[in-house]
Amino acid sequence: MLDKEPRQRQMSGSEVVGFAGSRVPQRSIHEGGFVRLEPLEPYRHVDELWVAASNPATESSFTYLPYGPWANRSDYLEWLKLMAAREDPLFFAIRELATRRALGLASYLNIEPAHGSIEIGHVWFAPPLQRTSTATEAIFLFLRHAFDDLGYRRIEWKCNALNVASRRAALRFGFTFEGIFYQHRVYKGRNRDTAWYSMMGHEWRAIRSAFETWLAPSNFDEDSNQRLSLTELTRVPDLQS
Repeated sequence: MLDKEPRQRQMSGSEVVGFAGSRVPQRSIHEGGFVRLEPLEPYRHVDELWVAASNPATESSFTYLPYGPWANRSDYLEWLKLMAAREDPLFFAIRELATRRALGLASYLNIEPAHGSIEIGHVWFAPPLQRTSTATEAIFLFLRHAFDDLGYRRIEWKCNALNVASRRAALRFGFTFEGIFYQHRVYKGRNRDTAWYSMMGHEWRAIRSAFETWLAPSNFDEDSNQRLSLTELTRVPDLQS
């Protein structure tokens, strides 16, 4: 079974105390040990991103996205310019510090500060970035900034229900499966059933600790193999209650 049982969350209509709204994310840089999130600048990032996006081996990475691949650099640049001009979604380029290359994109979207709800989406990792510490830390930086700096109560992760890799990633990162919205979208002429996941503010402390433990140098041996998996760490008892 792909999705583990949802965590026990109590439904409530109680008064929300001490919450006056969250802050809107800005175009700011966020840097970790492996990665830097940079506000998308089309003319600055296009060449590096186009190298990754135009590689024939990368074509399958656009299967479940509503855009791409592009026929040429000019078309790709125009798309980047459209995305960079928006406030929601708010796009960031993902730069791997070890190689100094921009190898991916991701964004905040469905930004609702009055309700304390935000989504991480439009996640695109070029093949060299997939299943790496860099990619994991990029998501951690998005989560940490939204919860710790901006004060969100809820972060969402949504994907095509057929996208098994994205659904597994959501669970690995500590999100909880909430269900499937059938016939939710039409993309590239095809139906999209959407799988919904979420993470709550009161769950974040334990999940943040799991990420920090996983990302610590001591969690990797001399061959860069992990000692503990993030999936194991996000299954700690605090996350099951």
